[in-house]
Amino acid sequence: MNYESFCSQILEINPKIRFATVYDSWAKRVAGGLREGTSSLLSDHAENELVNLSIINWQARKDMSKWLGKTIYTLAEHDKVKRFSFYLGEDHLLLLSTEKDADTNVVVDEVIKLYYKNQN
Repeated sequence: MNYESFCSQILEINPKIRFATVYDSWAKRVAGGLREGTSSLLSDHAENELVNLSIINWQARKDMSKWLGKTIYTLAEHDKVKRFSFYLGEDHLLLLSTEKDADTNVVVDEVIKLYYKNQN
């Protein structure tokens, strides 16, 4: 999959999406970033810490999958934004943030459709 194109497509589908970035299992940024004209709410240090925590959570969810099944995505809703983690197979994680008023179901549906479309 071309993750750079995937992240660009995600930002194009919904103007309420602020950030779409793919990371590998070592927390290395593979593709994506902030929507142009959007400023980050986090310092670089805080962003790195959040990514590392997301990777740890991803690994823990992989361990639980033998009982609960594979995790598709997770959501954290904050006062200012919503943060999503989408699990892209065994090796990649999509982190995405939206404006607080973004429709969760629409965002999830659009991202999942794009993921499968880009699998070909």
